[in-house]
Amino acid sequence: MKHRIRIIIISLAAILATIACSTTRVLDDGQYMLADNRITVNNDKEFNAEALEEYLRQQPNYYFLFRWNPFINVYNWQNGKDGAWDKFVKKIGVEPVVYDSEKVEESIENISNRLEYLGYYGSSVESKVNVKKKNVSVSYNITLGKRFPIKDIEIMLPSEGTFADDFLADTSAMTVKVGDFLSEDILENETVRASASLRNMGYYEFSKNNFFFEADTLSCPDSAILKMTINGYTRNETPDRARAISRFTFNEVNISYPQTLKIREKILKELTTIRPGETYSTDVVNNTYTRLSSLRMFSSVNIGMTPVDSNKIDCRINLSQSKLQGFKVNLEASSNSTGLFGVSPQLSYYHKNIFHGGEWLNLGFMGNFQFKFNDAVRSNEFGVSAGLSFPRFLGLPYRHFKGAIPRTDINISYNYQNRPEYTRNIISTSYGYNGNVNNRFFYQAYPIQMNIVKLFDLDEGFYKELANDPFLKNAYQNHFDLGSGGTIYYTTDPETIPKSSYFYTRLQLDIAGNLLSAFKGIMKKDANGAGMIWNTPFSQFVRAEATIGKTWIWGRNSGQSIATRFVAGAGHAYGNSNALPFEKHFYAGGANSLRGWQARTVGPGTSPRDTSFVIPNQTGDMRLEANVEYRFDIVWKMEGAVFADAGNVWTLKQKDVAVEDGSMFRWNTLGESIAANWGLGLRLNLDFLLLRIDAGFKVHDPARTNKWVGPDQWFRRNGYAIHFGVGYPF
Repeated sequence: MKHRIRIIIISLAAILATIACSTTRVLDDGQYMLADNRITVNNDKEFNAEALEEYLRQQPNYYFLFRWNPFINVYNWQNGKDGAWDKFVKKIGVEPVVYDSEKVEESIENISNRLEYLGYYGSSVESKVNVKKKNVSVSYNITLGKRFPIKDIEIMLPSEGTFADDFLADTSAMTVKVGDFLSEDILENETVRASASLRNMGYYEFSKNNFFFEADTLSCPDSAILKMTINGYTRNETPDRARAISRFTFNEVNISYPQTLKIREKILKELTTIRPGETYSTDVVNNTYTRLSSLRMFSSVNIGMTPVDSNKIDCRINLSQSKLQGFKVNLEASSNSTGLFGVSPQLSYYHKNIFHGGEWLNLGFMGNFQFKFNDAVRSNEFGVSAGLSFPRFLGLPYRHFKGAIPRTDINISYNYQNRPEYTRNIISTSYGYNGNVNNRFFYQAYPIQMNIVKLFDLDEGFYKELANDPFLKNAYQNHFDLGSGGTIYYTTDPETIPKSSYFYTRLQLDIAGNLLSAFKGIMKKDANGAGMIWNTPFSQFVRAEATIGKTWIWGRNSGQSIATRFVAGAGHAYGNSNALPFEKHFYAGGANSLRGWQARTVGPGTSPRDTSFVIPNQTGDMRLEANVEYRFDIVWKMEGAVFADAGNVWTLKQKDVAVEDGSMFRWNTLGESIAANWGLGLRLNLDFLLLRIDAGFKVHDPARTNKWVGPDQWFRRNGYAIHFGVGYPF
């Protein structure tokens, strides 16, 4: 309790110290901080005033809770000597926005122009500036102008050719209708929609600039008669340049690529949806671009169109070769105050055109080593994997797909783990498909997933623990998995290093044993009545994990961001199994999880460390975790981070019915079973590679009697962990 009170007092003191520091101390005489912009619409409560904020020429600083941004306070910690300290707080802090009166006038003009574009004619925009000490609030008071509903729409079309019929057939999708209020906004949106639709019908040369509008607001008081004219010349041309608006068909289609690229040309032709003699379509062109780009063999895909007469167009596809093969290296390392070290190196080789048909080969090698210096006890893990991906949905020809083609994946891996308690071999294989929709929604579907797990060389003491603990016994046994699984992932920004705020979510699902359970009646049984395949019980379970993340990015050159993540997962064994296979258990801690702990050293629940394992191996059937991290530039390529992590793993079944050990998930003990830490990080961002080191300090440790961990214990035994990694943790 004393530690808890101490932590609360220190935290409150830090917050008060930050708040107490002025946010305007660095401003010169006559300068004011822009604290707030307010937009009020006087004559229409339904109008979305917030939509006008982007047209203000000067925005105040970004605020968090209760209109407070602690980083503005940090910026004001400068001592005015322009030394190392001032440079440091300038990097971490956020500079207050200095009020500029000229920007207010420019904002009024912007708002007025925007309102007229939206169809509010003769609007009034007035500003009022309120000054309080060194802070300024600007209020924009708006009186919306007059609007004119459209009473009638007249359409004038060229008479020659088929264009008039095609245009009229598309008017059912027209977005401008009688009764709508006249505005440039709705007219612009309709010209963009209609021109895209017509180009998709074959009218290659048609654009939104072929539309001409006239609005008569005098003939009918308080209304408008809209006249829409389509001409054979654009707004940038004179009438003497008029020409017939006609459909185009593809003529010759040529594909060029470097001679050094060894690829079967048949693959490129099959992926190309542009066919000579067929009607031009932007959808067809875009599908070709998407299909060829998805091979990841080309640094650029350029599709050029050249009209050769009044209704034919030649297509030339130029492909530039990218790097086809290479190696990727990843390394994670961690250490804690108990002296336990962990190192996880990974090396992979890839080839994007292994059989000259766009096939991807991936070979992976991994290791995971945990040890203490001057101690013979250690854990070693080695793994090798091979994956082959084909640029087609095996079993179906390309013609069955209009857009992107799902790829077919075949994977196989072998994992060897040698621990003080046992040695284990895992052989895994899978067959499935992966693809994406609009480069935002990604999916993997594996109808076949198989694992064979064999344990041997069990330590005598560990074997006795298994005999006395049904939960461990069922988790640590030879087993055979046959099932299905998949992953769906959505992101608002698919870039490797996003430059603007983005959101993402991921769902993973595995199901095993249901198909085999249908044949359980004819299978050989073990002593517990479980059906066996090759003298090994098959596993039956369902397992799911969901991740939701949001990252806010702001500042000069996107130099500051706050990244958040929430993870929830659970697994349930049933039918032929009493417990999840151990490799399907959840764990917490490590370089990408709770960074105050090493991997597999947290939980489950409030239970103490399981002494059955010489090297910690804490796992559970369920996982909850939340992370938040503030990232900021320091100098050159160096970045800093302040983070907090919270979560744990739990069992969903009590290990021992007679003994309550705190490992099982219960709502009434959720708070005390949450592990929490804070920490600091340093990163070297080389653009193509990010190296990271994080130091996490425990704040709340569920396994302790006194669960709150005070600052005086952060640098003591079992009080911190240090992690080295590649890439951001999330």
